[in-house]
Amino acid sequence: MKSDNLVQQKSYAFALRIVRLYQHLTNTKKEYVLSKQILRSGTSIGANVEEAIGGQSKADFISKLSIAYKEARETSYWLRLLKDTDYLTQKEFESIYPDVEELCRIIGSIQKSTKNNS
Repeated sequence: MKSDNLVQQKSYAFALRIVRLYQHLTNTKKEYVLSKQILRSGTSIGANVEEAIGGQSKADFISKLSIAYKEARETSYWLRLLKDTDYLTQKEFESIYPDVEELCRIIGSIQKSTKNNS
């Protein structure tokens, strides 16, 4: 992994947290439906960032980054839903939610600057 790629590092670290959250939700809370949704969207952010980095063209890069952004927004939704249905405590929510919001800001900024440079 390139040590100077912030979005790559942060999306991977976030995916690790999501996998651990999934384990917590399924093992402790016995929640299997919402947890599967957040596992998919939360790990997809980093996977799409990786695909964007390996994109074959600028259009491919923008397309994959757009998917990563959408997955981050979806993950934000699932986190809010898990909190509001009491599967996550306020403390647990406050521990992870800022990370997904930060990813949205970073990815959105990269999208904007890439499109402006086109």
